[in-house]
Amino acid sequence: MPTPRAEVDVDVPLVRALLTDQHPDLADRPLAVVANGWDNVVVRVGTDLAARLPRRAAAATLIEHEQRWLPELAALVGDVVPLPVPLHTGRPALGYPWSWSVVPWFPGVPAGSRDDGQRAAGLPVARSLAAFVAALHVPAPADAPVNPVRAVPLHTRSQAVLERLASGPVPRAAELATVWRTAADLPTAAGPPVWVHGDLHPFNLLVDTGPQGDHLSAVVDFGDVTAGDSAVDLATAWLTLDQEARADFRRRVTAADASLDEHSWGRARGWAVSIASALAVSDEPSFRAVARRAIDAVLDG
Repeated sequence: MPTPRAEVDVDVPLVRALLTDQHPDLADRPLAVVANGWDNVVVRVGTDLAARLPRRAAAATLIEHEQRWLPELAALVGDVVPLPVPLHTGRPALGYPWSWSVVPWFPGVPAGSRDDGQRAAGLPVARSLAAFVAALHVPAPADAPVNPVRAVPLHTRSQAVLERLASGPVPRAAELATVWRTAADLPTAAGPPVWVHGDLHPFNLLVDTGPQGDHLSAVVDFGDVTAGDSAVDLATAWLTLDQEARADFRRRVTAADASLDEHSWGRARGWAVSIASALAVSDEPSFRAVARRAIDAVLDG
């Protein structure tokens, strides 16, 4: 699955012009494009800030969700791990059609980028991730963003997932299809919808290395934030963590949330199939490497 075509080319001259127009105190800083993803372009602004701009219309609403909700989510989880709460917001101008944000720059690298995606995270990251989801997964307000493809009942995603598994590039697809069907048949989540990140894979988790080893330095990209079944976030156990860390993460999260049961973790395993298979059909080699590792974790324990 190729990266979607940019509908607007976001580059340094555009970002400098927007800053000059709306945040002139930042306009003279050094600028550099550091990420050009599916939805957004990230431009580093000096040493401590980054500008985050949608590159296609589908992402424009997601930026607005972040601007609206990240301050409230940071109040829930900020004692555990930093979030990219917008420090400045931008409006459409100079031919650029969407809202945009200036956010803090965090140290570290995406967990999925280390050793070309082959190295899973260990116990220190698992502990922080467990504390993060425990703090985040609380009942969400009625006006929380609606996401039709994340934190929803698994059976509503069956056609899309099974078609992807049948498309050819996904390793061990027949085995994954069996796991998916089993998960999709499980009872749906009971209780009120809770806040979820929605896309808690290793490329949205920043890991830094200090004197005590690796640690989680930030959780980023809340474009898919929504309310629903917490199992979608628990899939990070297979997507991000090694076997020992995965077991520790599960123990800690289950101890913090008495509502979780075997069905919850079965649905989480199904979400791991969904997200890993999406990464497996990417045109980005590091995504495919993470997918292969996560698929083996799902199937081999």
